[in-house]
Amino acid sequence: PTTAPRLDEIVPSAEPVKDFGEGGPSVTPTPPRVLAIAPAAVPKQTRFRLGALAHVQKVLVVDAGAVKVSGTGLNLLAVDPSDFRSWTPKPVADQPGVWSALTRGELVADAAAMRKYGMVLGATYQVDGGPRLRVAASASLGLKGVDGLVSADLGRSLGFAPGVAVLLHGKPGKISESGVRKLLGKDAQIVLLDAAERTAKKQAPEQPKSVNVGRPGSYLELYKASATRCPGLSWTVLAAIGQVESGHGRNNGPSSAGALGPMQFMPATWKHYGVDGDGDGKADIWSPYDAVPGAANYLCANGAGKGGEKLRKAIWFYNHSWDYVNKVMGIAEAYARTYA
Repeated sequence: PTTAPRLDEIVPSAEPVKDFGEGGPSVTPTPPRVLAIAPAAVPKQTRFRLGALAHVQKVLVVDAGAVKVSGTGLNLLAVDPSDFRSWTPKPVADQPGVWSALTRGELVADAAAMRKYGMVLGATYQVDGGPRLRVAASASLGLKGVDGLVSADLGRSLGFAPGVAVLLHGKPGKISESGVRKLLGKDAQIVLLDAAERTAKKQAPEQPKSVNVGRPGSYLELYKASATRCPGLSWTVLAAIGQVESGHGRNNGPSSAGALGPMQFMPATWKHYGVDGDGDGKADIWSPYDAVPGAANYLCANGAGKGGEKLRKAIWFYNHSWDYVNKVMGIAEAYARTYA
């Protein structure tokens, strides 16, 4: 075996991986502005009337239901992948693995639900009184109150209520809540997914979070600078994760699961935790100057700066495996001795 080069000898490179593909088939996103759950199946005539409301451009009605896993309730939509794909954010729509999982009868969990309930990607869970479901993919679906997706066929077998969930697309902030309620009835649950656009004051466009680590000349300096953005987090932990995930930028993926860049982020996770580390105005998943501080940001959000078991749990959130946690901690200890 060859000796791995020292961290202070490896120069970060922001060049993208050359063989990275274009993602899934081209899909024009039509994000839902309003989500409604009707008390009963929505008749065809009502669907036409919903489509005729001012500012409504597109309507989709799907099945919905709830299951319990070890007593924990999950609210799910049962969808046809080909029909539903355009209703998700483009990074999700462009991930073939999400839609293949649904076709195979597996569960696609919302990223927030994964964190909230401590679900593990790839694990299989027993539905109380029902089948076993494998969590095959995780994505930020943008559907408040919805914990995940299953196929329409699986939804029927689980006894989901047919045709009760309504999604409406149109001009942001303009679809009338009262108009929707009038057609669906006073008992309908209505969620305004575009609530931000309905505020009187328009918000400024969100800019990539900046942590200003600059462009250090070595990975050693980059890890040290990035760790300062999470008080209590040792740079050696970042370095250990960088070693395990990509060999410090020497194997940037994509991985078989779709993880990208030197710190191997899933695109949906990067959307929430990625940062602009070098101040060039964008958060680039492929750039080590963004990815390493982005990893520090993600670890810190999960309590890594508190040390001890909180640190171990934060590393577990990075990759749901305690063997992975032990490996990272072991490498971090070795870096601490080497660079003391």
